[in-house]
Amino acid sequence: MGVVNVTPDSFSDGGEWFSPDDAVRHGLELLADGADILDVGGESTRPGAARPPEDEELRRVLPVVTALARAGAPVSIDTMRARVATAAIEAGVTLVNDVSGGRGDPALLRVVAEAGLPYVCTHWRGHAEEMQSRAVYSDVVGEVMSELGQQLADCLTAGISPDRLIADPGIGFAKTGEHNWELLRRLDELDRLHYPLLLGVSRKAFLGTLLADDEGQPRPVRGRDDASAALSALVAAKGVWGVRVHAVGSSRDAVAVATRLQGSTC
Repeated sequence: MGVVNVTPDSFSDGGEWFSPDDAVRHGLELLADGADILDVGGESTRPGAARPPEDEELRRVLPVVTALARAGAPVSIDTMRARVATAAIEAGVTLVNDVSGGRGDPALLRVVAEAGLPYVCTHWRGHAEEMQSRAVYSDVVGEVMSELGQQLADCLTAGISPDRLIADPGIGFAKTGEHNWELLRRLDELDRLHYPLLLGVSRKAFLGTLLADDEGQPRPVRGRDDASAALSALVAAKGVWGVRVHAVGSSRDAVAVATRLQGSTC
């Protein structure tokens, strides 16, 4: 899953693809690099980010979604809002990626159910402005599984077919770096959710901390792609459904290597 951020403030590339033309061009480049789906989002979910008004989110994403879908690209919409999802579905998206897992706007689950589209349900404890204050766990894996399990159950209650659900443990969302590493170390335990897994680890702060220089300064965002690709290979070997990445080419190669070592083809 290739990331197309149509935002001025995303942590990895805020503002770089903010104009619709630039975002579409970037999306097509990611597709050429081997992305299976392009994830278009108009709201930054980095810790501390302020939410844009709904009309502004629509203004950002709709021209991009429409152009990419018309070009034949498989497109997902990264949104927590039912109205944005509805407009994006009408424009041709084939998947809804909701980082709030149905908690940000409960009406979104009904929209997805009626459309019959696949839905990524992410573990969530609050919006970007407040989520890191809620990164408190006694057993992060057990609590994420319990809370995400309830979110998935709510998806079923709303009418989303179980074969359309994808689970995301929400790496970096209301999690410290140590929480992220613990979830990745114990990834096999998440199989007990019985849903395909999507992981978004690309360029995140816990990788920057791991790769800090001798003075303790975290590795800059663009210097984290090799580590992101390494994680893509490792989680692919564990059988995850997908990885959400900014640099598609390197992660695509990493997944191909991991898949081949597992005895199949990519």
